[in-house]
Amino acid sequence: MSNLIKIESYSVPLLKDKIRLSDFPAGTFTKLTSRKSFKNAIKKGLVYVDGKKGSTGSYIYGGEIITIYKDSSISKKPEINIKLEVLFEDDYLAIVNKPAGIVVSGNKKWTLENALQGNLKKSSQPNALAPEPIHRLDYPTSGVLLIGKTASSIQQLNTLFKNRTIEKTYAAVTIKQMQSKGVITTNIDEKTAKSTYKVIETIASPKYNFLNLVELKPHTGRNHQLRKHMAEIGSPIFGDLLYGIEGFILKGKGLYLHAKSLQFKHPISGENIFVEVAPPKKFEKLFGKL
Repeated sequence: MSNLIKIESYSVPLLKDKIRLSDFPAGTFTKLTSRKSFKNAIKKGLVYVDGKKGSTGSYIYGGEIITIYKDSSISKKPEINIKLEVLFEDDYLAIVNKPAGIVVSGNKKWTLENALQGNLKKSSQPNALAPEPIHRLDYPTSGVLLIGKTASSIQQLNTLFKNRTIEKTYAAVTIKQMQSKGVITTNIDEKTAKSTYKVIETIASPKYNFLNLVELKPHTGRNHQLRKHMAEIGSPIFGDLLYGIEGFILKGKGLYLHAKSLQFKHPISGENIFVEVAPPKKFEKLFGKL
C-alpha cells in the first residue's frame, strides 16, 4: 500500500439485509459519485473493508469501515486542447456543445472529458472535483452535454437522470415516409424503453424516398436508444452506419443526430435551466436555417 493515499472513509450503519460491496448506491461516497466509478475503484484494488482489500462480491453486513484510496503512482488525467462552446456555467455545473466525432470519456487521451478543464472555470466550492460528464452522447452525435463540477452537484445530477426529471430533446434526419408523430416502446437489451417523435418537415428524395427533420425525445436512457427505435419503425437516422438500411446509408457525412436541448431544475439554486443549441450546418444544407 506504499503508493496508496487515503481519500475517504465511510462507516457503514447497521443494515437490515446484507449488501454486496459493489451495490452501494450512487451518492454514498463523496469522492466517487457514481456506482461505475466506485466499481472501477474496487476492481483496481483501491477499496478496503476493515483494512482488507475488498472485491465486487464482498458482502457488507453493517458496522464495517470502508476506506477508499487513490494510487499516487498514477499520473493525473491528460489534458487535450479542444475549444468547446460553453452554453452555461456556474460554480456547480456546466453545459457544453459536444462536437461530433469525439468520445465523451474513456481510457484514451482524446476524449471530451480531458478537454473540460481547459474550457471551464475551476469551481470555488470546497467539494470541487475535476469536471465530470453526467451522461453520454455517442461518438458521432453532437449537442448539449451536462457536466458536474462538485461532488454534491454530480451526485444530485445523477439522481435527476435516474429519476428521469431531466428533459432531453434531439433533432434528427430520418429516411423514408413516417407518420407525423408517434411513440415507440420496443424493449432494448431486454429492458423497457420509450421514445417519442414528431416530424417537423419532410422533403422528397429520389434516392432515400423521403428525408424527414424529426424532433425526438428519449424517456428512458438505453444504449443507442433513439438510433435503435428509429430503425425499428423502418426510418433509421440518416448516416447511421450501425442501424441503417443497406443501400440507403449515406457515408462520409456523419450521423444526423443532434442533442438539441436540456431542461431541468438546478439541484443547488432551484433555478429552471433550459439550454438549446442549433444543429450543425449539415442540417441546414437539407432543410434551410433551423
